[in-house]
Amino acid sequence: MANESTSSTLSELYTEIVAEAQFVASEESIMRNLVKNYAISGGGKAVEVPVYAQVAAAAVADATDLANTAINPTSVTITASEVGIMTTLTDLARNSAPRNVAADIGKLFGEALARKQDADLTGLFDSLTTEVGDGTAAISPAAIFNAMSTLRANSLPINECAVVLHPKIAFDLKSGLTNTFAGLDTENSNEALRSGFVGKLAGMNIFETSNMSNTGNAGDYKGAAIHKDALAIAMMQDVKIETQRDASLRADEIVATSVYGVGEIHDSYGVELHFDSSIQ
Repeated sequence: MANESTSSTLSELYTEIVAEAQFVASEESIMRNLVKNYAISGGGKAVEVPVYAQVAAAAVADATDLANTAINPTSVTITASEVGIMTTLTDLARNSAPRNVAADIGKLFGEALARKQDADLTGLFDSLTTEVGDGTAAISPAAIFNAMSTLRANSLPINECAVVLHPKIAFDLKSGLTNTFAGLDTENSNEALRSGFVGKLAGMNIFETSNMSNTGNAGDYKGAAIHKDALAIAMMQDVKIETQRDASLRADEIVATSVYGVGEIHDSYGVELHFDSSIQ
């Protein structure tokens, strides 16, 4: 077996005095709170989500039968799969360290799985049919209002929608809001100047996350403006951390797993925001 956590790899923890552990900064998970959440329970590893089309009522004359309206929903199937991470912690490494190394590793693994879920959900932005921007220019506040108009035209309540951008893309949005020469003096502009946080624009909360992949071009990221029902995550098993004893190795395997699936539910409920950062 390779890649065990041994007394050699954890040698930094064996000094007489060990300061409070420092973890590499981890992006806070945001996407699960912005999309539909389903639970997969019982048999099977998939959930089928019925999708009902909008129906319209019509005027009817007195003493006239109503015409029959067929209700024929479509469906979207989200299939769960397993993700995980493991390390082997030897007894010598654990017992020689003045810290609870197993707990530290558990924290790292939990964060890794949360980032994976976020990245899988932001990866769905590319599948949205409606697109604002073509990846060649910086984003502007006008692009957010453009996306908002599309969502509103689809009869979506804008207070249930949110915008998710990469920090490099969000820089240009803030730059546009705080441009001194534009004569802006709004609440959003002042807040962006004070704290770097945009807050709400065009009625939608603006979120930033680095848990999204670059398109392959420097500074080029695909964000989105989405209603909460545009995308979904189906959880069969949330983050679970277990240990298993390997007596002959005098070690414990630390295993973190999660079983879930992600999918697009309503394509018209989201707008891809494809822009290129001016700061790369």
